[in-house]
Amino acid sequence: MKTLQERLDRIHTDFDESVPPEVTATMTRATDEVRASGILSRIPTAGSALIPFELSDTKGQPLRSAELLQRGPLVLGFYRGLW
Repeated sequence: MKTLQERLDRIHTDFDESVPPEVTATMTRATDEVRASGILSRIPTAGSALIPFELSDTKGQPLRSAELLQRGPLVLGFYRGLW
């Protein structure tokens, strides 16, 4: 059985082989800019305590972190936005 790292490496290789080089270059440049900004040192990590928050779901209904946490662990994903 392959390790998680081996599977991730394969996904990365498959991606690089399936998109034009200029797309990969744009994404690499954008990733380098994010790293250079220093933002990575300020992002929450697994187990970090967050302040309570409220967001809208896809139907415009409020989602409150406190209510979600009552159901179990809460996982948040942070995305930079458009490439």
